[in-house]
Amino acid sequence: MSDAEVTVIGAGLAGVEAAWQIAARGVAVRLFEMRPTKPTPVHRTDRFAELVCSNSLRSDNLGNAHGLLKEEMRRLGSFVMEAAEASRVPAGQALAVDRDAFSQRITDAIESSPSIRVIREEVDAIPEDGIVVLATGPLTSESLSSSIRDFTGSDHLYFYDAVSPVVEVDTIDFDTAFRASRYGKGGDDYINCPMNRDDYQRFYDALLEASTIDIHEVDKGVYFESCLPIEVMASRGVDTLRFGPMKPVGLPDPRTGNDAYAVVQLRQDNLAATLYNVVGFQNQLKWGEQKRILRLIPGLEKAEFSRFGMIHRNTYINAPSVLLPTFQTRRRETLFFAGQISGVEGYTESAASGLLAGRNAADIALGLPTRVPPRTCALGALCHYIANAEAENYQPTNISFGLFPPFEPPVRNRRARRDATVERALRELERFTNDHNVVVF
Repeated sequence: MSDAEVTVIGAGLAGVEAAWQIAARGVAVRLFEMRPTKPTPVHRTDRFAELVCSNSLRSDNLGNAHGLLKEEMRRLGSFVMEAAEASRVPAGQALAVDRDAFSQRITDAIESSPSIRVIREEVDAIPEDGIVVLATGPLTSESLSSSIRDFTGSDHLYFYDAVSPVVEVDTIDFDTAFRASRYGKGGDDYINCPMNRDDYQRFYDALLEASTIDIHEVDKGVYFESCLPIEVMASRGVDTLRFGPMKPVGLPDPRTGNDAYAVVQLRQDNLAATLYNVVGFQNQLKWGEQKRILRLIPGLEKAEFSRFGMIHRNTYINAPSVLLPTFQTRRRETLFFAGQISGVEGYTESAASGLLAGRNAADIALGLPTRVPPRTCALGALCHYIANAEAENYQPTNISFGLFPPFEPPVRNRRARRDATVERALRELERFTNDHNVVVF
């Protein structure tokens, strides 16, 4: 065990991954979490790594950039990926988890680690000394946000994020709803509520007329494009939802054998399969309006909701002006940012940033150089983006193949290019771990 100690602030996905990686290297960790002493507007429990917006960590298909990032994390010994596998629920080609089992497993492991000291209190300013991983997430407290603003020398960027509603499965009408995955991939993992043209128009009109929760007038509603509230999507045109979360293709109604005009999908939310979340239906509607409008969906006429959708403000730094690819700050090598506040977007990406920040923080504590996988890897591509994107118009990003460097000469065929990207990434990751003696725990 090293004599050094690292402070990790925040026990979300990035914070717990960072703490675990640091402790695994033989370095002591102080892990601060302000809940339950100071609650947030959206968390329900005091457990670590509580998933708020969705229970899905997105695609687990290796031919998808999200699946590739997960595979790289598994090969690097990700604590979060291990917990996700142990808490997995059916979701076709996606990796979805039982929220409660997932967060409880992580909490138990962290609290029982002899190298991690959990401190349940708020940190109201960036510690001036020592090695620090700041992973407070998108709901960073006002006092700590002020300290971060002072450190970065500029205001935070922000966007509004929203949470999907969750339905009790025994209140769904299966005379209308049916189980299937799109194009039959993954088994009958989703519950599907088909709509005809009249059903859809009735729902769409009600959605446009619904009352929403007001956003404070001094804040502009800046939404992350891949997580738009349904009413915002609907305002962009009558067919926007039909080409988005309500896309009907690949889901033929077994009663007719044909694709419906629109389809609402629900995905399993817990291991007991008693709760299902409405996929892509994050919103900022008032709760009474949600109940009224969601019950216009065929199959959900008598639905009961264990949780309604809600909206909250997500805070993040202007990463390219603040961070190095290692997730260290440019001004102070012993200070790291990780998770959504660092300028990545998504559950998996947040955990991945914590993995790298934690390993590099441990390396500093051990007197070793910090390291970043090559940009040809998913994790390396993400690191390159947060440090090198255009600062003036910076937005958080999910991992995508668009972040990877192109091939020379170019590979024109899309499928061949994707396959070559995956093969190259895993090969380069193996070379990186071998060349740098990266230990996997």
